[in-house]
Amino acid sequence: MATRMKVKSEKRQQNKDTRPYACSKYVRMGASKAKRVLDTIRGKSYSEARALVTHSTSANADAILKVLDSAAANAEHNQGLNKDNLYVAECYANQGPSFKRALFRAKGGVDTIIKRTCHITIILDVAK
Repeated sequence: MATRMKVKSEKRQQNKDTRPYACSKYVRMGASKAKRVLDTIRGKSYSEARALVTHSTSANADAILKVLDSAAANAEHNQGLNKDNLYVAECYANQGPSFKRALFRAKGGVDTIIKRTCHITIILDVAK
């Protein structure tokens, strides 16, 4: 069962992505709504992306701004990178679990309310 464990773990460490990132899980918004904001910041510099998210009219922008700032803080603190040299290399929102709630209607009927969640991930990289 433990065949070549050390070899496999060393190979995993070599292939590990070293770019700074941050992810927020179980955010109470639909993934498609988060993707609209993330599509606007993909490929932009950190300062430009922060300005776009700050001035966005979307109600989801606050959660995305927190993840963006967290990724920049991780880059600065963990890897000693400067925020001015960073850009958004990848950003995506995956669907999380959905909460199902019941809304009781007339004549014994029930409507199901689906409250969606998503996982937001932002990966930064140094501009070359």
